[in-house]
Amino acid sequence: MKSKTNQVILIYILIALFIAIISHKLVLKYAPDENLPFYTFTKDLLFVFFTGIIFKLILSKNDTRNTAIIEKLKSSNDDIKESNEKYDIVAKATSDTIWDWKIEGDNFYWNKGIETVFGYKQDEVGHNSTWWFDKIHPEDSIKMSIKLYAFIEQKTEHWQDQYRFRCADNSYKYVLDRGFLLKDENGKATRMIGAIQDITKQKEEEQRLKLLETVITQSKDSIIITEANSIDGNIPNITYVNPAFSIMSGYNFKESIGKSPEIFNSPNSDYEELKKLMIAIQNKEECIIETISYTKNKKEYWVRFSMIPIYNTDNELSHWISIQRDITDEKKQEKEKEQLIRELTQNNKDLKQFSYITSHNLRAPLSNLTGLLNLIEDIPIDNPELKEILYGFNKSTHLLNETINDLVKVIIIKDNPSIKKEPVLLQDIFENVFNQLNFQIELYKPIIKINFEKVSIININKAYIESILLNLLTNAIKYKSENRKLKITITTSEIDDTIVLIFKDNGIGIDLERNRDKIFGLYQRFHNYPDSKGLGLYLVKSQVETMGGTINIESEVNKGTIFTLTFKNK
Repeated sequence: MKSKTNQVILIYILIALFIAIISHKLVLKYAPDENLPFYTFTKDLLFVFFTGIIFKLILSKNDTRNTAIIEKLKSSNDDIKESNEKYDIVAKATSDTIWDWKIEGDNFYWNKGIETVFGYKQDEVGHNSTWWFDKIHPEDSIKMSIKLYAFIEQKTEHWQDQYRFRCADNSYKYVLDRGFLLKDENGKATRMIGAIQDITKQKEEEQRLKLLETVITQSKDSIIITEANSIDGNIPNITYVNPAFSIMSGYNFKESIGKSPEIFNSPNSDYEELKKLMIAIQNKEECIIETISYTKNKKEYWVRFSMIPIYNTDNELSHWISIQRDITDEKKQEKEKEQLIRELTQNNKDLKQFSYITSHNLRAPLSNLTGLLNLIEDIPIDNPELKEILYGFNKSTHLLNETINDLVKVIIIKDNPSIKKEPVLLQDIFENVFNQLNFQIELYKPIIKINFEKVSIININKAYIESILLNLLTNAIKYKSENRKLKITITTSEIDDTIVLIFKDNGIGIDLERNRDKIFGLYQRFHNYPDSKGLGLYLVKSQVETMGGTINIESEVNKGTIFTLTFKNK
């Protein structure tokens, strides 16, 4: 700058000297006085010299002022450059979306966060506040805009709000928006700079925690949260209890905090269970025990007590959660059930013993009685009254003998809960059954259709399945309809891992609305037939269930009956 000033002064002096020399020559040519040119030239030289000095002083002063201005501008530019560099670094370092709003011109600037966080490309981003407000969720937009403009009118510097901002894919993210207001010398808001932070995960976590809190506080089970580490080998101290715990134990929140759950133990607590719990705590393992606890009023109650370890993000044990349930009534019912089972077991033994006594001890005198009656038949009796008495006595004796035989059959089935099974060809079984009922089949000539194509072999007890089919076929013939020819259909099929045998007839049927709960009962009769004893279906059901199967019946009066037998295909 100084060299340029000297150059300007030098040029000025040279031009001024040139003009002075030209002027001097003109004066010499036309001046009448010889001394006048010398005087004039001297005066011009002095004028050039002094004006040059003055001009240099003026230019030097301007140079000094310009230099100060340039230095100031340079300093300002350096500050701006440094500020921009810092802004770029902050923008790169943070995941926030930074925005700059010039309020008077309604100009908006967004940094690259608008793309990385919300997915908007630069050509999709609007540069005014309208675009910003359009992306705010409709449920949040009015509330947020009222708060924002109220903030601007109040002219406070700091503003923040939470709302939902729409992404480029039309999904919404929860954001925390914070802004700083800039004002002019008159206090008028001119500019606002802010940063939007994506808090969607925090919001979701907050909602999840609120839901968990609701579950914990509303739970009927007692919930305790304890510290991670135990002191002196005790259960870790309590840091939280839910309302259900206070209801169950009688201890309120303040009385429980900082205490070990061991204060709730009673002299009758199961110390083996407590020992198991302490070992689990030492090994940082989940554990469930059942023991007796004390209420605040020293009342004992049974509790199912679980301890679950909770780990933080660094996989370090941070807390224990204990879930407790009052099982006093459950334990009481369990004891009553055990007592009832013992009583029923004893009663069953007594009844079985009685059945054995009845069936075995009566058989010998009954056989003797039957033998004596057979001998009396060979003796001629003339007295008609005595003859009638002996006839009735003989009939009653035979009925009693049949009843004893039926009872023996039932005892044999009930006394063999597990029986030997083997692959049985159904066709062979039916041939045996038909041979036994050959007389009845020839007499009534029923139409019998058998279809064993899908399943021909069943893994089952041969004697039982033969007895079952014999009873069902006998009943079908016995309870046939007098108004139509008897039709019997027997089919087998395989469904999943079971074998299904269906026995269907068109006999007189049974009224299931009145008798469904009695259909397989012992000595239950549903028709007034003289030789009906009500034992067949009871035996069928007992034999089916002994083999691990099930039997169902569908029947309609005057239309027929369907028996469905299901066996496991193993």
